[in-house]
Amino acid sequence: MTTAIATAELLTVPEVMARLKLGRSTVYDLIRSRRLTSITIGRARRVPADSVRDFINHEIEEAA
Repeated sequence: MTTAIATAELLTVPEVMARLKLGRSTVYDLIRSRRLTSITIGRARRVPADSVRDFINHEIEEAA
């Protein structure tokens, strides 16, 4: 896997905030409650893009 691919698949918390249009506290609450998967690399928190898509799909299914 190249660095460019890995970077594109891992989002920072501010990027997740922008995609979900949520505040920082809410994103960290979702991570803390394990509704949004994340990993820590050194001191950096990263959220896989697939995790964001899965979260959105799950929320849509629950709303239906």
